Amino acid sequence: MAEQLELVVAQEEKGKRLDVFLGEQFSEKTRSFLQKIISQQAVTCQGKPLTKNYRLKGEEQLFIVMPDPVELDVQPENIPLDIVYEDSDLLVVNKPKGMVVHPAAGNYTGTLVNALLHHCKGSLSGINGVIRPGIVHRIDKDTSGLLIVAKNDQSHVKLAEQIKNHSFERTYEAVIYGRLPQQEGVVDKPIGRSEKDRKKMCVTQKNSKPAVTHYTVLEEYSQFSHIRLRLETGRTHQIRVHMASLGHPVAGDPVYGPKKCITELQGQCLHAKTIAFEHPTTGKWLSFDSELPDYFRKFLAKLR
Repeated sequence: MAEQLELVVAQEEKGKRLDVFLGEQFSEKTRSFLQKIISQQAVTCQGKPLTKNYRLKGEEQLFIVMPDPVELDVQPENIPLDIVYEDSDLLVVNKPKGMVVHPAAGNYTGTLVNALLHHCKGSLSGINGVIRPGIVHRIDKDTSGLLIVAKNDQSHVKLAEQIKNHSFERTYEAVIYGRLPQQEGVVDKPIGRSEKDRKKMCVTQKNSKPAVTHYTVLEEYSQFSHIRLRLETGRTHQIRVHMASLGHPVAGDPVYGPKKCITELQGQCLHAKTIAFEHPTTGKWLSFDSELPDYFRKFLAKLR
Protein backbone atom coordinates (compact mmCIF):
# COMPACT_ATOMS: atom_id res chain seq x y z
CA MET A 1 0.00 0.00 0.00
CA ALA A 2 1.49 3.36 -1.03
CA GLU A 3 2.17 5.73 1.85
CA GLN A 4 0.25 9.03 1.83
CA LEU A 5 1.96 11.97 3.54
CA GLU A 6 0.98 15.53 4.31
CA LEU A 7 3.39 18.48 4.69
CA VAL A 8 2.68 22.10 5.59
CA VAL A 9 5.32 24.46 4.16
CA ALA A 10 6.77 26.95 6.64
CA GLN A 11 6.82 30.63 5.62
CA GLU A 12 10.64 30.73 5.70
CA GLU A 13 10.72 28.11 2.93
CA LYS A 14 9.09 30.59 0.52
CA GLY A 15 10.84 30.74 -2.86
CA LYS A 16 12.55 27.36 -2.51
CA ARG A 17 12.23 24.84 -5.36
CA LEU A 18 9.92 21.92 -4.63
CA ASP A 19 12.52 19.19 -5.32
CA VAL A 20 15.10 20.94 -3.11
CA PHE A 21 12.56 21.29 -0.28
CA LEU A 22 11.53 17.62 -0.50
CA GLY A 23 15.19 16.60 -0.54
CA GLU A 24 15.65 18.36 2.79
CA GLN A 25 12.49 16.84 4.26
CA PHE A 26 13.29 13.31 3.10
CA SER A 27 17.09 13.18 3.45
CA GLU A 28 17.04 9.39 3.17
CA LYS A 29 15.69 9.67 -0.40
CA THR A 30 17.80 10.65 -3.43
CA ARG A 31 17.01 13.78 -5.43
CA SER A 32 16.43 11.68 -8.56
CA PHE A 33 13.87 9.50 -6.71
CA LEU A 34 11.97 12.57 -5.48
CA GLN A 35 12.04 14.19 -8.93
CA LYS A 36 10.66 10.98 -10.37
CA ILE A 37 7.64 10.89 -8.04
CA ILE A 38 7.03 14.61 -8.74
CA SER A 39 7.02 13.84 -12.50
CA GLN A 40 4.52 11.05 -11.79
CA GLN A 41 2.16 13.70 -10.30
CA ALA A 42 2.49 12.19 -6.82
CA VAL A 43 2.97 15.63 -5.17
CA THR A 44 -0.11 17.87 -5.19
CA CYS A 45 -1.35 21.11 -3.67
CA GLN A 46 -5.09 21.84 -3.56
CA GLY A 47 -5.65 18.88 -5.86
CA LYS A 48 -3.23 20.08 -8.54
CA PRO A 49 0.00 18.21 -9.36
CA LEU A 50 3.20 20.25 -8.96
CA THR A 51 6.40 20.26 -11.02
CA LYS A 52 9.93 19.99 -9.64
CA ASN A 53 10.54 23.65 -10.61
CA TYR A 54 7.56 24.85 -8.57
CA ARG A 55 8.58 27.64 -6.19
CA LEU A 56 7.07 27.36 -2.73
CA LYS A 57 4.81 30.21 -1.63
CA GLY A 58 4.91 29.37 2.06
CA GLU A 59 2.15 27.92 4.24
CA GLU A 60 0.73 25.76 1.44
CA GLN A 61 -0.33 22.19 2.20
CA LEU A 62 1.38 19.46 0.17
CA PHE A 63 0.08 15.93 -0.30
CA ILE A 64 2.65 13.29 -1.23
CA VAL A 65 2.05 9.69 -2.30
CA MET A 66 5.20 7.63 -1.63
CA PRO A 67 5.22 4.54 -3.88
CA ASP A 68 5.75 1.07 -2.48
CA PRO A 69 9.32 -0.27 -2.68
CA VAL A 70 9.91 -2.07 -5.97
CA GLU A 71 11.25 -5.60 -5.93
CA LEU A 72 14.89 -5.68 -6.94
CA ASP A 73 15.27 -7.16 -10.42
CA VAL A 74 19.07 -6.91 -10.51
CA GLN A 75 20.52 -10.39 -10.11
CA PRO A 76 23.30 -11.33 -7.66
CA GLU A 77 26.46 -12.51 -9.40
CA ASN A 78 29.44 -14.34 -7.98
CA ILE A 79 32.05 -11.76 -9.00
CA PRO A 80 35.26 -11.56 -6.92
CA LEU A 81 35.59 -8.36 -4.89
CA ASP A 82 38.70 -6.74 -3.42
CA ILE A 83 37.29 -5.90 0.01
CA VAL A 84 39.58 -3.66 2.07
CA TYR A 85 37.33 -3.50 5.16
CA GLU A 86 33.99 -4.94 6.24
CA ASP A 87 31.75 -5.00 9.31
CA SER A 88 28.00 -5.23 9.98
CA ASP A 89 27.40 -1.59 8.91
CA LEU A 90 29.56 -1.04 5.86
CA LEU A 91 32.30 -2.25 3.60
CA VAL A 92 35.10 -0.55 1.64
CA VAL A 93 35.79 -1.99 -1.81
CA ASN A 94 38.77 -1.44 -4.09
CA LYS A 95 36.99 -1.24 -7.48
CA PRO A 96 38.94 -2.30 -10.57
CA LYS A 97 39.13 -0.18 -13.70
CA GLY A 98 36.41 -1.10 -16.19
CA MET A 99 33.78 -2.16 -13.65
CA VAL A 100 30.50 -0.22 -13.70
CA VAL A 101 29.25 0.66 -10.19
CA HIS A 102 25.51 0.16 -10.69
CA PRO A 103 23.30 -1.21 -13.48
CA ALA A 104 22.16 1.15 -16.23
CA ALA A 105 21.21 0.95 -19.90
CA GLY A 106 23.70 -1.37 -21.58
CA ASN A 107 25.19 -2.60 -18.28
CA TYR A 108 22.72 -4.76 -16.37
CA THR A 109 25.24 -7.45 -15.42
CA GLY A 110 28.82 -7.56 -14.22
CA THR A 111 28.45 -4.41 -12.10
CA LEU A 112 29.64 -3.76 -8.56
CA VAL A 113 26.01 -3.92 -7.38
CA ASN A 114 25.58 -7.40 -8.91
CA ALA A 115 28.68 -8.52 -7.00
CA LEU A 116 27.56 -6.84 -3.75
CA LEU A 117 24.14 -8.50 -3.87
CA HIS A 118 25.85 -11.89 -3.97
CA HIS A 119 28.45 -11.05 -1.31
CA CYS A 120 26.10 -9.30 1.15
CA LYS A 121 23.12 -11.59 0.53
CA GLY A 122 20.53 -8.81 0.71
CA SER A 123 22.16 -6.90 3.57
CA LEU A 124 22.47 -3.52 1.81
CA SER A 125 20.82 -0.15 2.42
CA GLY A 126 17.75 0.53 0.27
CA ILE A 127 17.94 4.31 0.28
CA ASN A 128 19.21 4.74 -3.28
CA GLY A 129 16.57 2.47 -4.74
CA VAL A 130 16.57 -0.92 -6.37
CA ILE A 131 19.31 -0.19 -8.88
CA ARG A 132 21.84 1.26 -6.42
CA PRO A 133 21.44 -0.59 -3.10
CA GLY A 134 24.14 0.36 -0.62
CA ILE A 135 25.81 2.86 -2.94
CA VAL A 136 26.62 6.01 -0.93
CA HIS A 137 28.87 7.57 -3.58
CA ARG A 138 30.21 6.36 -6.90
CA ILE A 139 33.25 6.50 -9.13
CA ASP A 140 33.26 6.25 -12.92
CA LYS A 141 33.57 2.94 -14.77
CA ASP A 142 37.16 3.59 -15.84
CA THR A 143 38.25 5.15 -12.54
CA SER A 144 39.75 2.59 -10.17
CA GLY A 145 39.95 2.70 -6.41
CA LEU A 146 38.18 2.87 -3.06
CA LEU A 147 34.43 3.04 -2.65
CA ILE A 148 32.31 2.83 0.51
CA VAL A 149 29.09 0.76 0.63
CA ALA A 150 26.40 0.98 3.33
CA LYS A 151 24.77 -2.21 4.62
CA ASN A 152 21.81 -0.51 6.29
CA ASP A 153 19.81 2.70 5.95
CA GLN A 154 21.04 4.24 9.22
CA SER A 155 24.68 3.91 8.14
CA HIS A 156 23.83 5.22 4.68
CA VAL A 157 22.22 8.40 6.05
CA LYS A 158 25.14 9.13 8.41
CA LEU A 159 27.76 8.54 5.72
CA ALA A 160 25.84 10.69 3.23
CA GLU A 161 25.73 13.49 5.83
CA GLN A 162 29.53 13.36 6.12
CA ILE A 163 29.87 13.72 2.35
CA LYS A 164 27.43 16.64 2.37
CA ASN A 165 29.31 18.33 5.25
CA HIS A 166 32.71 17.77 3.57
CA SER A 167 34.07 15.78 6.54
CA PHE A 168 34.35 12.68 4.35
CA GLU A 169 37.94 12.69 3.02
CA ARG A 170 38.91 11.40 -0.44
CA THR A 171 42.16 11.71 -2.33
CA TYR A 172 42.88 10.60 -5.88
CA GLU A 173 45.99 10.27 -8.00
CA ALA A 174 46.03 11.00 -11.72
CA VAL A 175 48.32 11.52 -14.67
CA ILE A 176 47.46 14.67 -16.60
CA TYR A 177 48.66 16.21 -19.84
CA GLY A 178 51.33 18.90 -19.55
CA ARG A 179 52.71 20.73 -16.53
CA LEU A 180 50.74 22.88 -14.14
CA PRO A 181 51.98 26.45 -13.51
CA GLN A 182 52.08 25.84 -9.74
CA GLN A 183 53.07 22.83 -7.63
CA GLU A 184 49.93 23.23 -5.53
CA GLY A 185 46.59 24.86 -6.23
CA VAL A 186 42.83 24.92 -5.84
CA VAL A 187 40.24 24.73 -8.63
CA ASP A 188 37.05 26.42 -7.47
CA LYS A 189 34.65 26.31 -10.43
CA PRO A 190 30.95 25.35 -10.44
CA ILE A 191 29.96 22.27 -12.45
CA GLY A 192 26.71 21.56 -14.27
CA ARG A 193 25.45 19.50 -17.17
CA SER A 194 26.51 20.64 -20.64
CA GLU A 195 23.70 22.06 -22.75
CA LYS A 196 25.55 21.03 -25.92
CA ASP A 197 26.01 17.39 -24.87
CA ARG A 198 23.78 16.11 -22.06
CA LYS A 199 26.13 13.19 -21.42
CA LYS A 200 28.92 15.58 -20.42
CA MET A 201 29.46 17.88 -17.47
CA CYS A 202 31.15 21.28 -17.76
CA VAL A 203 32.26 24.36 -15.83
CA THR A 204 29.25 26.68 -15.97
CA GLN A 205 27.33 29.21 -13.92
CA LYS A 206 23.98 27.95 -15.24
CA ASN A 207 22.13 25.25 -13.26
CA SER A 208 25.40 24.29 -11.57
CA LYS A 209 26.66 23.36 -8.12
CA PRO A 210 29.84 24.54 -6.35
CA ALA A 211 32.85 22.29 -6.97
CA VAL A 212 36.26 22.53 -5.30
CA THR A 213 39.33 20.39 -6.08
CA HIS A 214 42.76 20.72 -4.41
CA TYR A 215 45.82 19.44 -6.31
CA THR A 216 49.50 18.77 -5.58
CA VAL A 217 52.12 17.86 -8.19
CA LEU A 218 53.97 14.65 -7.27
CA GLU A 219 56.22 14.23 -10.33
CA GLU A 220 56.68 15.89 -13.70
CA TYR A 221 57.65 14.39 -17.06
CA SER A 222 58.27 15.92 -20.46
CA GLN A 223 54.61 15.98 -21.53
CA PHE A 224 52.72 14.75 -18.46
CA SER A 225 52.43 15.23 -14.69
CA HIS A 226 51.58 12.84 -11.87
CA ILE A 227 49.35 14.64 -9.35
CA ARG A 228 47.41 14.06 -6.13
CA LEU A 229 43.91 15.50 -5.83
CA ARG A 230 41.70 16.07 -2.80
CA LEU A 231 37.97 16.53 -3.30
CA GLU A 232 36.16 19.11 -1.19
CA THR A 233 32.93 18.39 -3.08
CA GLY A 234 31.85 15.35 -5.08
CA ARG A 235 30.29 16.38 -8.37
CA THR A 236 29.91 14.04 -11.34
CA HIS A 237 33.21 13.86 -13.29
CA GLN A 238 34.58 16.64 -11.02
CA ILE A 239 38.30 15.91 -11.37
CA ARG A 240 38.05 15.21 -15.09
CA VAL A 241 36.09 18.43 -15.76
CA HIS A 242 38.25 20.62 -13.52
CA MET A 243 41.57 19.45 -14.96
CA ALA A 244 40.25 19.80 -18.52
CA SER A 245 39.12 23.35 -17.69
CA LEU A 246 42.75 24.18 -16.80
CA GLY A 247 43.92 22.83 -20.16
CA HIS A 248 45.42 19.73 -18.50
CA PRO A 249 42.91 16.88 -18.95
CA VAL A 250 43.46 13.48 -17.38
CA ALA A 251 45.56 11.21 -19.60
CA GLY A 252 43.46 8.65 -21.47
CA ASP A 253 40.17 10.48 -20.85
CA PRO A 254 38.04 9.78 -23.95
CA VAL A 255 35.39 12.36 -23.02
CA TYR A 256 37.23 15.44 -21.76
CA GLY A 257 40.68 14.81 -23.21
CA PRO A 258 42.06 15.32 -26.74
CA LYS A 259 40.39 13.47 -29.62
CA LYS A 260 43.52 11.40 -30.17
CA CYS A 261 43.27 9.43 -26.94
CA ILE A 262 45.87 7.19 -25.28
CA THR A 263 44.09 3.93 -26.04
CA GLU A 264 46.52 1.73 -24.07
CA LEU A 265 45.07 3.15 -20.82
CA GLN A 266 41.52 2.11 -21.80
CA GLY A 267 40.07 5.16 -20.10
CA GLN A 268 41.28 7.92 -17.79
CA CYS A 269 44.39 7.41 -15.64
CA LEU A 270 42.61 8.20 -12.37
CA HIS A 271 42.65 6.25 -9.11
CA ALA A 272 40.66 6.83 -5.89
CA LYS A 273 43.61 6.19 -3.57
CA THR A 274 42.52 7.07 -0.04
CA ILE A 275 39.27 7.36 1.85
CA ALA A 276 38.66 8.45 5.45
CA PHE A 277 35.48 8.91 7.46
CA GLU A 278 33.84 8.55 10.87
CA HIS A 279 32.27 5.16 11.43
CA PRO A 280 28.48 5.69 11.45
CA THR A 281 27.94 3.54 14.56
CA THR A 282 31.12 3.62 16.65
CA GLY A 283 32.22 7.15 15.76
CA LYS A 284 35.78 5.85 15.25
CA TRP A 285 37.82 7.59 12.53
CA LEU A 286 38.69 5.10 9.77
CA SER A 287 41.27 5.67 7.05
CA PHE A 288 42.16 3.42 4.11
CA ASP A 289 44.76 3.55 1.36
CA SER A 290 45.08 1.49 -1.83
CA GLU A 291 48.14 0.85 -3.94
CA LEU A 292 48.29 2.23 -7.45
CA PRO A 293 46.98 -0.48 -9.81
CA ASP A 294 49.09 -2.13 -12.50
CA TYR A 295 47.83 0.00 -15.40
CA PHE A 296 48.76 3.18 -13.51
CA ARG A 297 52.23 1.99 -12.43
CA LYS A 298 53.07 0.70 -15.91
CA PHE A 299 52.13 4.05 -17.45
CA LEU A 300 54.30 5.93 -14.92
CA ALA A 301 57.22 3.58 -15.67
CA LYS A 302 56.82 4.27 -19.37
CA LEU A 303 56.83 8.05 -18.77
CA ARG A 304 59.98 7.81 -16.66
